[in-house]
Amino acid sequence: MIAALPIVAVTLRGLLGRRRTFLMILLVALPVVIALLVRLADSRMDVDRILDAMLVRTVLPLVALVMGTAALGSELEDGTAVYLIIKPVPRWRIVAAKMFVAAGLTAALIVPSAVLTGLLIAGTGPALGTTVSFAVAAAVGGSAYACAFVGLSAYTSRALVIGLAYTMIWEGVLAGLLEGTRFLSIRQATLGIASGLSGPQAGFVASADPGPLDLGLSLVIVVVAVVAAFVLGSIRLARFEIRGAD
Repeated sequence: MIAALPIVAVTLRGLLGRRRTFLMILLVALPVVIALLVRLADSRMDVDRILDAMLVRTVLPLVALVMGTAALGSELEDGTAVYLIIKPVPRWRIVAAKMFVAAGLTAALIVPSAVLTGLLIAGTGPALGTTVSFAVAAAVGGSAYACAFVGLSAYTSRALVIGLAYTMIWEGVLAGLLEGTRFLSIRQATLGIASGLSGPQAGFVASADPGPLDLGLSLVIVVVAVVAAFVLGSIRLARFEIRGAD
């Protein structure tokens, strides 16, 4: 892990550019602003509904998409990844470092947004457990999203477009309608984790979906997504080295 620390530092500097950071902060602030407006208007809304609609369904995948595709994909596109590939560092370690940074930054941006939004909507009353459950689930789901998009960016320069299509079309429409395909959705797994942590007393779930996935199945989906992205990304990066030498 120590050998990967320079890669982590370089990736952090690359992802924390002034413009990207500013845009991501504005994005994660959107649910908080809406929650504040709801609070000022003295309206009543279920905390799970607004966290699902504003955070899990919209903000979370977009933040993970930007961080995940930029962590490795931007370096592959501009050619600076060659400086990493020629170093005597295992390719899997490079992918692991990229995923670690992308997932960490995604969670660091999403969790405060989830907590503040939940507190503004529901306060510290009985719904506090739902707020905490969503924050934990968003951190886990966001990390899975980010890792998946890092792996995707190793294969194509159009990872941003493909990832956007996946989150908006597949997860936003099809996975919610076709119950048998929900195990292919990170969003559904995120909601399953939130529901499992909240417990049956929380009155889940926040959408017209058939119902949340089981907590155990949701965790399996997340683990499989992360491991698959890591393995496939490592294989692709190893092949990229061979092509560069030819």
